[in-house]
Amino acid sequence: MMTALAFMLFATVAQQQSACEGLKSLSLPNVTITAAEFRSAGAAPSARGGRGAGPQLPAHCRVAAVLAPSSDSHIEMELWMPAENWNGKFLAVGNGGWAGAIETGAMATALGRGYATSSNDTGHNRTAGADGLFALGHPEKVLDFGYRSMHEMTVQSKVLINAFYKQTPRLSYYQGCSTGGRQGLMEAQRYPEDFDAIIAGAPVYNQTRLHASQMSLMVDMLKKPESILSNAKKTAVGNAVLGACDAQDGVKDQLITNPQMCKFDPAQLLCKAGDAENCLTAAQVETAKKAYSPVKLKTGEMVYPAHSLGYEAGWRMPTAGGTPPSLPGDSFRILGHQDEKWDLNSFDLDKDLALALKNGGDAIDAINTDLSRFKARGGKLLMWHGWADPGPAPENTINYFNAAGKQAGGNTSDWMRLFLLPGVAHCGGGNGPDQADYLTPMEKWREGGTAPAQIVASKRDNSMTRPLCPYPQVAKYSGSGDTNDAKNFTCAAP
Repeated sequence: MMTALAFMLFATVAQQQSACEGLKSLSLPNVTITAAEFRSAGAAPSARGGRGAGPQLPAHCRVAAVLAPSSDSHIEMELWMPAENWNGKFLAVGNGGWAGAIETGAMATALGRGYATSSNDTGHNRTAGADGLFALGHPEKVLDFGYRSMHEMTVQSKVLINAFYKQTPRLSYYQGCSTGGRQGLMEAQRYPEDFDAIIAGAPVYNQTRLHASQMSLMVDMLKKPESILSNAKKTAVGNAVLGACDAQDGVKDQLITNPQMCKFDPAQLLCKAGDAENCLTAAQVETAKKAYSPVKLKTGEMVYPAHSLGYEAGWRMPTAGGTPPSLPGDSFRILGHQDEKWDLNSFDLDKDLALALKNGGDAIDAINTDLSRFKARGGKLLMWHGWADPGPAPENTINYFNAAGKQAGGNTSDWMRLFLLPGVAHCGGGNGPDQADYLTPMEKWREGGTAPAQIVASKRDNSMTRPLCPYPQVAKYSGSGDTNDAKNFTCAAP
């Protein structure tokens, strides 16, 4: 015989299932709800092209929808809402690269923490075409990728949350890295009312300029194949950089704590007696010098800042006789020239950057440093970036942080903080501690008023922990104790 408690639980589940499935008939402007289903607790389904499946999922209501803010828009999104123990909050998650997939792995993690959570494919499916091909002849899809998809998803998610729970989220959070970092900054700039707190990792906020710098360096090397470094030579450069910079912080640990304080001249590796794998030819020395220098136009205007010392393990080299990769190339092949057959090797920095910015860069690049409206409504912005990132340069994020802070009056400590991760590559990986929980300190900051004075990060194998410090502070060793233990470090001025 069914007990009273079991009956109540059964009734509650039945009500939730009915409420969830009832969302299918909800009528919203420019929205087609394609699925509304109650899912019992169990393993997460396979990620749809996202960054891996998540943990065991609690019972939840899954809503799938297509958003069409324009006649050429087809933005697929999903919203997952916990069936019980909802924390009353909403967490949107971002994408990577040219996107094209719903990030179900990140959604699963958010759902496990009690959030209602959503993600979208930015208006195209990557299985229908690689990288930026979706934008060919589709200016509306460029707008969707650039900024419209995340905003539209957020607006509709809040409507659906209210329809399911009969209340709106008390707080709305955003978290993303790379393109996801750019999306977060774009939201703070264009739609500051969408989110109360934003976590933006390694933000590719000026994507067109990043791609221009990558293309410039790649094409220069392809025009002069003898300037390309082998893996062994990249390792030799990396070892020399560590030799010059590693011990500057008082700890020799294969990590460069503050690359801004280190000086290194690649010319010291110039081969003395013929070419060898542990030295550089004159042409290769020039390649290295370019990597550690800003990319500039003929006028001297900076396009993109230099890579940081310590990124050499991820240093990207072209294959002699080949072409630059389409990830950066499509900003010019597709957005700029609107010609998928355009020769990437014909790239001209001054002309092609200007063309790409004219034909789509304004919609994609999140370069506005005026965050006054986001700050005024109590918004919190936490940015983070790996010092060893071979893609977007950490100096680029520092530049945005400084510019936005200056425009807001100079004091950023109460609303915006930046954390830099020694030895960490793009959105993770590398030789440094790359595992960190940014959401918990953000919750304490936005909800409790306690700004993060440090965030402890660990290596995947737990062999090292280190405090991440709010820029410009760095982690300094106390002088005693295990150098692999974060408790023996403090955050202090460099």
